[in-house]
Amino acid sequence: MPIRKVQYRKQQTVPIKIWTDNVDENSLDQLAASASLPFIHKHIAAMPDVHLGLGSTVGSVIPTYKAVIPAAVGVDIGCGMNAIRLSATADQLPDTLAPIRKDIERTIPLGMGSGHKSKTHDSDRLRHISADKRNEMKDRFQKILGKHPEITKSMKDPNKWVHQLGSLGSGNHFIEVCLDEDDQVWVMLHSGSRGIGNLIGRYFIALAQREMEVHFIQLPNRNLAYLCEGTQSFDDYVDAVGWAQDYALENRRQMMTMILEVLRKHLPEFEITDEGANCHHNYVALESHFGKNVYVTRKGAIRARKGDIGIIPGSMGARSYIVKGLGDKDSFSSCSHGAGRVMSRTEAKRKFTQADLKKQTSGIECRKDKGVIDEIPGAYKPIDEVMKNQTDLVEVLFELHQVVNVKG
Repeated sequence: MPIRKVQYRKQQTVPIKIWTDNVDENSLDQLAASASLPFIHKHIAAMPDVHLGLGSTVGSVIPTYKAVIPAAVGVDIGCGMNAIRLSATADQLPDTLAPIRKDIERTIPLGMGSGHKSKTHDSDRLRHISADKRNEMKDRFQKILGKHPEITKSMKDPNKWVHQLGSLGSGNHFIEVCLDEDDQVWVMLHSGSRGIGNLIGRYFIALAQREMEVHFIQLPNRNLAYLCEGTQSFDDYVDAVGWAQDYALENRRQMMTMILEVLRKHLPEFEITDEGANCHHNYVALESHFGKNVYVTRKGAIRARKGDIGIIPGSMGARSYIVKGLGDKDSFSSCSHGAGRVMSRTEAKRKFTQADLKKQTSGIECRKDKGVIDEIPGAYKPIDEVMKNQTDLVEVLFELHQVVNVKG
């Protein structure tokens, strides 16, 4: 049965509803700090993968009335998942999967920067975007910069965001080739708004913090600084964050198109048989809950309205799930975005070895070097436990296990 606990702490103005008992004291303190703000609507929902984050807790759903918290959305604005099912089957995969992984790594720019490890030219990647779409994105971005030129002040090339379309990034971002219970091939990827989303996020977090200082507003944590509806800063942030979320969505679309081109070189002819989903799990949206229109920030959570299709990945050595939302009201129609970390990257590197990584990713074609030890499955909560705790939030449609994993 799913766990649904209500947590109260001294400073809270609203309760916290939690879908797990596997949550540490620091995360509870952080949730309570968010729940102490005067504009939180009804309660805060904490998903089964909840863990400590910057300012606000990862795996939390924060409904706010006439205000937004830029640090709750974070700096990887629009980070999320894309997955599609193919007509190809397991027996059509080559016996050796290393060439597929290496071909994907050559084609998709990986890591930090604009694609320094890739031989793929911008013109090759951007051919997948229509001129109208590219111009529309540029026009919207120029309007944002017209009001806040400081966003790209640190960039040598203000159009770097164009060059990063169709690139993966680093950290926990990944591309996978997976199989479902019927041995159908799936492609799944995880990425966000790249460097430009980071710049937009950091700029507005600092702007909100300055506004708190100007108005002498005391906060339990300066990363809970907020922008109020009716101000120019609020309107500008909503425009900018909306653009970054659209950029992240398009970034995933471009990568998926390129990955399919790679797979067509290695597999017999195939078709897309299920579009799966392309969903954010770090974002803010205006929604109606409990009779009021509020800004819902999902920081490491996905929307799970009744019938919504979502993606809940495990770690690089664990199963992932394609799910259908059940529309649970108390969760603000949300569910977890993954397994959730149980230890920091530094702690994972200290605790685990390369031998541990090889053992925990046995049978998967992936990097097994020291550079990805911080992403080892043992650094994450067991995905089975996470899924068990949210059977009232989602219904499982497909269970996937990866055969190829590409890390940023």
